[in-house]
Amino acid sequence: MMAPLPRHFPSMSSLALRLFPFLSWRDRITRLTLRADLLAGLVGALLVLPQGVAFATLAGMPPEYGLYGAMLPAVVGALWGSSSHLVSGPTNATSLMVFAMLGALATPFSQEYIRLVLTLNLMIGLIKLALGVARLGALVNFISTTVIVGFTAGAGLLIIAAQLRNFFGLQVAQEASFAGAISTFFAHFGAIDGWTAAVGSVTLVAALVGKRLVPRIPYMLTGMIVGSAFAYALSRAGVAHVTTIGALPSAFPGLSLPDFSAGTWRTLAPAALALTLIGLTEAVSSARAVAARSGDRIDGSQEFIGQGLANIVGAFTSSYPTSGSFNRSGANFEAGARTPLAALFSAGFLLLILLLVSPLAAYLPLAAMAALLFMVAWGLIDFALIRATVRASRSETLVLMVTFLSTLSLQLEFAILVGVLCSLLVYLNRTTHPAIHTVAPDPASRQRSFVSVTSNTVVECPQLALVRVDGSLFFGAVEHVHEALARVRVAAPAKAHLLLIGSGINFVDVAGAELLLHEAQTQRDRGGALYLCSLKPAVMTMLERGGFLERLGRDNVFATKNAAVHAIYARLDSATCRSCSARIFVECQTLLPDGAARAESGNHSPVTRDAYFGRTQST
Repeated sequence: MMAPLPRHFPSMSSLALRLFPFLSWRDRITRLTLRADLLAGLVGALLVLPQGVAFATLAGMPPEYGLYGAMLPAVVGALWGSSSHLVSGPTNATSLMVFAMLGALATPFSQEYIRLVLTLNLMIGLIKLALGVARLGALVNFISTTVIVGFTAGAGLLIIAAQLRNFFGLQVAQEASFAGAISTFFAHFGAIDGWTAAVGSVTLVAALVGKRLVPRIPYMLTGMIVGSAFAYALSRAGVAHVTTIGALPSAFPGLSLPDFSAGTWRTLAPAALALTLIGLTEAVSSARAVAARSGDRIDGSQEFIGQGLANIVGAFTSSYPTSGSFNRSGANFEAGARTPLAALFSAGFLLLILLLVSPLAAYLPLAAMAALLFMVAWGLIDFALIRATVRASRSETLVLMVTFLSTLSLQLEFAILVGVLCSLLVYLNRTTHPAIHTVAPDPASRQRSFVSVTSNTVVECPQLALVRVDGSLFFGAVEHVHEALARVRVAAPAKAHLLLIGSGINFVDVAGAELLLHEAQTQRDRGGALYLCSLKPAVMTMLERGGFLERLGRDNVFATKNAAVHAIYARLDSATCRSCSARIFVECQTLLPDGAARAESGNHSPVTRDAYFGRTQST
């Protein structure tokens, strides 16, 4: 792993670095890094050439818009971002969402549709830029991995459904929904064009074989060349004419103008918010994934700024919404890129390649593009992580399935929000239901460490209930903890004393402190007391400042479990102790006649704040 690269230039003002963050790495450029970045840029240009065409087609845009998105937006994203390896441009998830959200508003590939997409790109860029300037880079943390896995799996199936008509040569209207695309396909199944399907199949096989046997060459490029050659051969032989995407109008991105009418912006607002969420998550997660291998430092807010400026520039230079690409960023790092200059070189090489090969795009079949998108879609479904999630957690599986089904059945701007909401609800449910364990000393342990009471081999004290709380005591968890402690009392009505082990309590608010006071009074009414031990310093500070410690009784709060049991034992009923054969505590083992040991154990002074924080807390 490379050593972390410096991200600052001491002699430069902080204002200059804020406005022009690329100045912070200019001192890293050497002859060696230039050579490495040139080679990485060439690899990136070859990789994005087929992807840009395929993803633009998926988005319902002319293919050149995908290639233009890998030029100026990629340059701006690299210069104003924080990652040394992140490559911006067209991505599969963003492309699919553009089509799914705007396909119902205008006919894909039409001028009206293009105008809406450009406007959407500008809106996304402004939102990203505003979030970055406000330093809200941590917002992407609210989208869990499970939500992303469910969403991308659903997006993969949507891509496959959307491309069925192109792969099989069906002359039907494009459907934006999964159910609509599938039903339309089977309704026109008899109209499948065999030669078009053959071109798609040849492309698919060539890409799979190339990926397996020649991994250094982008498999999409291999499939594209073989599929196009096969379709051209069919046309030259007079066997069949397979529909192609047509020639690219120009290798240079032209200027474009979004729509600035208020009505259009209101219509596109939900889509802009959803795409902002997905785009930022894609970019930051891709940057962090590569940074984990390179040792680079990622500033989430600066990435927001870089991605926002890239979208704004793209809106005026014939590009549809772009984001950070995971596979191209990974390939950029693997190719040896050392600085963001690699992304600039990639854009330059792409322009040179287009000047040479743009006329050949007229021979690129739509069926070949569909076949390549099938492979992209299949790669979006992370089967290994889905299996691991299903095995590991029911709640996470629920989030994954809800997001997945929402992606297939709802508009994508709502599907991702449903997934995020479901994830937050699961989190809230988990935090409002802290684990409550009844514990007892383990007879198999020489130290008699406490274990959960799960079998008959663990013997409990007949007078003292031991309960460990794993979770915060705040207003949302109060009712759950109250009910759990009530069940403990019902299960053991003879236990008048209750010791709460608080090593797992990270936070207590006023409602939680009031709960402790209520439980303390309940135990006093039963002829016993509530005791606390192993509380964290922050919890003790809160109880101290709020006056709750005095009301609970300082002599009922202990720094460690051993200190708590040692003092509580002296307060138990001696007759019951003498008749008990369990001997589960060390104090039970040293029981003396007539309570002599009990008197000796009862020397416990009240806990002061300084004394408490000076002790070592054991759990």
